Amino acid sequence: AMTNLGNGLAAANHNEEALSVREAHLATLLRLDTSKEDILIMQTNIANSYQKLGRLEEAMCMRRDMYSGWFKLKGEEHRDTLAAAINYGSSLMTLKRFKEAKALLR
Repeated sequence: AMTNLGNGLAAANHNEEALSVREAHLATLLRLDTSKEDILIMQTNIANSYQKLGRLEEAMCMRRDMYSGWFKLKGEEHRDTLAAAINYGSSLMTLKRFKEAKALLR
């Protein structure tokens, strides 16, 4: 239910509210000892909220952590790891950190 609420708020461009719901949901997931996959998925939603709010450095940091998490969980060539690498690289490009993006996406 919280995922749907956060996604609905984001779809309606109520990004501050969506972020608040998503952060509360993540805190709940962490308390419940939820799977690492579900936590990484929720972190993706939070990073997207940060991006929409112009909090680009925070989005990049979260995407870096998510890439690391998927890499450890699924390995280098899994589709979730590759998607996380692309998202992280995109955040680096948005911040004009081209050398880091190039090194990541080689």
